[in-house]
Amino acid sequence: MSQRANFLSHVAQTSPAPMGLEIASGHGCYLVDTDGKEYLDLIAGIGVSVLGHNHPTVVEAVREQAGKYMHTLVYGEFVLAPQAQYARLLADNLPEGLDNVYFVNSGAEACEGAMKLAKRATGRREIISAIRSYHGSTQGAASLQYPHDFTEAFQPLLPDVAHLDFNCDYCLHRITERTAAVIIETVQAEWGIRKPRKEWIQAVRNRCTEVGALLILDEIQAGMGRTGTLWAFEQYGVIPDILLLAKGFGGGMPLGAFVARKEVMDLLTREPVLGHITTFGGHPVSCAAGLATLTYLLEHPEIIGNVHQKEALFHELLVHPKIKEVRSAGLWMAVELTDFDEIRATIAKCLEAGMITDWFLWNERSLRIAPPLVITEEEIRKGCEIVLKALG
Repeated sequence: MSQRANFLSHVAQTSPAPMGLEIASGHGCYLVDTDGKEYLDLIAGIGVSVLGHNHPTVVEAVREQAGKYMHTLVYGEFVLAPQAQYARLLADNLPEGLDNVYFVNSGAEACEGAMKLAKRATGRREIISAIRSYHGSTQGAASLQYPHDFTEAFQPLLPDVAHLDFNCDYCLHRITERTAAVIIETVQAEWGIRKPRKEWIQAVRNRCTEVGALLILDEIQAGMGRTGTLWAFEQYGVIPDILLLAKGFGGGMPLGAFVARKEVMDLLTREPVLGHITTFGGHPVSCAAGLATLTYLLEHPEIIGNVHQKEALFHELLVHPKIKEVRSAGLWMAVELTDFDEIRATIAKCLEAGMITDWFLWNERSLRIAPPLVITEEEIRKGCEIVLKALG
């Protein structure tokens, strides 16, 4: 059987029409299929490959660590250098109070662990999330979704979940002394890149402090320089009690984390012991890749420093009668068209022309653009030209 036949017959599918590209290799902002055709990748694995595909520094870190040891024992029992070094580097580059890292395998797992930690820390049960948010597909993370388009078939999910509207001042009264945590995306992703008003996210922070609830900020997609600063919350003058990381955090390897104050995280060690455990979380090879990625970003500040300049170039070039709006948060944008049929047709035409883009879960009228942060001006011009030609 061909690999395509194996893929369609034996690899579980999540949609009736997968893209079906048969990938042979990747380099920089490009993926190459088995026929040798190059595709300019403007979604970077949904924001994962911040340094592009097959970055030599990351590849070398993976190769070196794999040559030493890979899996050892259940996470948290042995001192593993890539974990310890990455946790220290994170603590050095986060505000005071975000100094303890629990490594997991994905963003959804980071969300699950953070929800448990918030309940343990406050003794409360209610979790509040934003309408049209997305924090993962595991049952706990999926419980935070509203509307229920993607979860209705899997009910019942977690009880004691409430919702507020993103950027809604009136909704803040829903955060009460019953609330264990409010979890919001620093930039709302799947609704098509919606940024908070600075005054609103600060009011959420203040309301959580007032009632004793924890603020969990989801930077699974927004972190690692995507929005033009290392962490998106730096632009809003707020500090979360728990920070969620994944996607680009692993440098192309499966890695996530929730980060909190040490005395809060230590609650998972008692009453009961082993309050949260994971077998593969913080895998040393994944941590080595993530450590190499963050180190490279810090040693080459122009990568994040040039994000807003590149963002402006996208805005300058993406002008067309069919484009209703371009919303962006750094190198992360939603190109709004008219409807899902036009989005599907545009994605297909871009793919045919050698470029990868995608859509959003809660916004079927917008194209997703989230390229590697190392994308060049020439590649931006090429990608925008393909989009405009696809629109006709």
